[in-house]
Amino acid sequence: MVNRMDAGWVVVINHEEQYSVYPADLPVPAGWVATGHSGTRDECLDHIALVWVDMRPRSVREALAKVASHSE
Repeated sequence: MVNRMDAGWVVVINHEEQYSVYPADLPVPAGWVATGHSGTRDECLDHIALVWVDMRPRSVREALAKVASHSE
């Protein structure tokens, strides 16, 4: 039996631009899209650490930007 942690992984992203890792041998769940980055779980987590620099969901970032633009 293959250890799930040793299997291949893919980086996925949702509509709020939140990232996660998902087993490469399973279909990507509804609401998530593969980013094209794959590897070991640790490699995928390292990639996410590099690209996901603002952990706030997209809707929160947009709402805060709108508030900031109205206060100028």
